[in-house]
This record gives sequence, C-alpha cells and structure tokens, in this order.
Amino acid sequence: MNRDQLEGNWKQLKGKVREKWGKLTNDELDVIDGKREQLLGKLQEKYGVARSEAEKQLDDWLTAQDADSASTRARP
Repeated sequence: MNRDQLEGNWKQLKGKVREKWGKLTNDELDVIDGKREQLLGKLQEKYGVARSEAEKQLDDWLTAQDADSASTRARP
C-alpha cells in the first residue's frame, strides 16, 4: 500500500491502526489523517522506537493489509 492509498483509505484503516497500535488515541488518529510522516512520528513518540523501527513496523503492517485485502478480493 502506497502513501496515496494510506491517505485515501484512512477512514477504513483507522480502526485497524488502533488495534495494532493501541497507544494512539482517536484524536491523534484524526490529526494524522492518513499522513505517513505524522503516523511515523507518533509511533516513535508513543512507543519510544527509532524512526527506522517505526518505518519497519508500518511497512510490515501495510504489506499485511495489502495481503488481507487481496485475499478478500480473491474469494468468490
């Protein structure tokens, strides 16, 4: 999932982001509004991880979302 897809699908993804990173509040997610850089910053701040670790976590999660979405579309 690329940057544009993250922003475009933010309303649908917000709940899943909250499930994955429960320390993020709904207000923070509203402010982030699908912006990758802001999400990375909040992950660093809330979880005390380096930028590279936040990027890895986010990229891994987005890849998993793509895989879930693809498998859902493939079902009859």
